[in-house]
Amino acid sequence: MAAEIVNPRSDSTTDSGIQRTSAADTGADEPFDPAFALHRGGKMAVQSTVPIRDKDDLSLAYTPGVAKVCSAIADNPELVHDYTWKSQVVAVVTDGTAVLGLGDIGPEASLPVMEGKAILFKQFGGVDAVPIALATTSVDEIVDTVVRLAPSFGGVNLEDISAPRCFEIERKLQERLDIPVFHDDQHGTAVVTLAALRNAAKLSGRTLGDLRGVISGAGAAGVAIAKFLLEAGIGDVAVADRKGIVSRDRDDLTDVKRELAELTNRAGISGSLEKALAGADVFIGVSGGTVPEEAVASMAPGAYVFAMANPNPEVHPEVAHKYAAVVATGRSDFPNQINNVLAFPGIFAGALQVRASRITEGMKIAAANALADVVGDELAADYVIPSPFDERVAPAVTAAVAAAARAEGVARR
Repeated sequence: MAAEIVNPRSDSTTDSGIQRTSAADTGADEPFDPAFALHRGGKMAVQSTVPIRDKDDLSLAYTPGVAKVCSAIADNPELVHDYTWKSQVVAVVTDGTAVLGLGDIGPEASLPVMEGKAILFKQFGGVDAVPIALATTSVDEIVDTVVRLAPSFGGVNLEDISAPRCFEIERKLQERLDIPVFHDDQHGTAVVTLAALRNAAKLSGRTLGDLRGVISGAGAAGVAIAKFLLEAGIGDVAVADRKGIVSRDRDDLTDVKRELAELTNRAGISGSLEKALAGADVFIGVSGGTVPEEAVASMAPGAYVFAMANPNPEVHPEVAHKYAAVVATGRSDFPNQINNVLAFPGIFAGALQVRASRITEGMKIAAANALADVVGDELAADYVIPSPFDERVAPAVTAAVAAAARAEGVARR
């Protein structure tokens, strides 16, 4: 699959013949909008990898030559990996219920984001991806549909599916499929957060075990980050939702949050997010909203503030820098951007490279460690995580994930 990023030009067509918008397309009285210009006709296309120049080429690529390959695969299904694109392509699946910060906008409106995800797979990981937007929000219908589509793909990237349904969908698909299933809103965010936090701690001579963290947001990302940080060895972490800290003494918790209450908050804090931040070493924001400056000021000396809501961080960097040793956001116009594109292309590339049956916790931790190591001797308060455009990132993550898959026994080659 070819994914081409084209700069908008008036009266332009791409090399593939896709018509792009011009200033005239928007109407005489309408201002030219480069976002619409770039999206005109979509952001991706399918491209052949073999030539069809004459009847001999046609007879090899299609009938009768293709029949030999089909028969061989029928006799030995494992050959599908060698003679089709299956092991090189990922399905990017959504139901459009939690798209960026836009919420439940439906499958059609989600497609520009899914196309964007697909071209990021290609651009940053060399992995082909196909956007699939489903016209259902039923957990079982989504699971059944993806299972039926799975023979065409080497992996499934779940995207922008609302919590708590996303947890059940991922779990059921992992149980029924023998290919990697990865909900990027959960695990991609968690991997990049851990990488940045490891380097922030290293910068100040601490380890994860020395840290107490507070996460604002108990949705997909917040739950996954909390579990992942505990797996990686953080000293303690508490998670807050709209009603305060997720704790065992609350009687209004969903099943997911009840499990979270059992795993997190070893300090036994109850009450508000602001109360939990007093003396905390780490703030991680994945919820939106605003954290009062006085709550940030109450954190431990040398704290880390990762305010990742877009476009408005929970703590503005100017405020965070008054009190924190390291500040990160989800925005590209500030240093230390926590961006999932640092993780998911390399994670899938590594998993596909060894035909992994699933993506394990060990593979995700290996990805985070490799990502942190890319920074190397350049480590600084404004550089605890590399840029998505650092060409070292994807190869490092790919190699680490492939090695971890082999070590954990889920690799099939």
